[in-house]
Amino acid sequence: MSTPPTFRRAPRPEQGAAPASSAATDAVRLNKRLADMGLCSRREADEWIERGWVRVNGAPAVMGVKVGPQDKVTVERQAEAAQAQRVTILLNKPMGYVSGQAEDGHQPAVVLINAQSHWREDRSRTRFAPHQLRGLAPAGRLDIDSVGLLVLTQDGRIARHLIGQDSEIEKEYLVRVALDGAEAKNTQAQFPPEKLALLRHGLHLDGQPLKPAKVSWQNEEQLRIVLREGKKRQIRRMCEQVGLKVVGLKRIRIGSVVLGQLPVGQWRYLGEHERF
Repeated sequence: MSTPPTFRRAPRPEQGAAPASSAATDAVRLNKRLADMGLCSRREADEWIERGWVRVNGAPAVMGVKVGPQDKVTVERQAEAAQAQRVTILLNKPMGYVSGQAEDGHQPAVVLINAQSHWREDRSRTRFAPHQLRGLAPAGRLDIDSVGLLVLTQDGRIARHLIGQDSEIEKEYLVRVALDGAEAKNTQAQFPPEKLALLRHGLHLDGQPLKPAKVSWQNEEQLRIVLREGKKRQIRRMCEQVGLKVVGLKRIRIGSVVLGQLPVGQWRYLGEHERF
């Protein structure tokens, strides 16, 4: 992930400081401006504004204000200190847990984040504390019947980097498949090459064309699929369209961060020098 812009100590308020130019046609809400600068998420920006850590043209910002390109936006260093305390966690999600809020009687994956399930071989110097669970949310889905790498973070910058509308981060999966309605053991040998090409590019979901994907056989029953998007149950729905049934799905990489040897049901912190 690219290094965010440097925080600057906000100047003292000046008499007659110019207000934000909300009338400008190219003005945007302040929380969007801060997010576009790469400093934080919009939700975090609202928190900073409420705490008085953001100034516009030297004056304390107010919630909902709009700013234009000519307006000077500065952030107090307290915001940087608060953000440094936010954690990002990598979990090897087992089957049977949902990524987000509890649903249909199934527990959310965040219940697995505790001191007992912290991987012993985690090299991070960060120590678990209950406050790290506040605002901890998944940055991307992993279906209830899928396993593998799930990112949970308190840092809105990382969430936006991974699942923002313009995100191009790769997600890599190992997918066990079978021919739909068949008992053949060597799926690879019987699967038409033209359908494999369709998996790579040419399918549509929800009326929209999918981005090109990297798809290759790892063995007779397993595909390696790399996506740069994350529609709901995307891989399963892609496979259905070409006559394949998914019988197992495991995410092993997001960007440059890999699942590695992290045991099922355990978690570790994103390393200080790791970047997606």
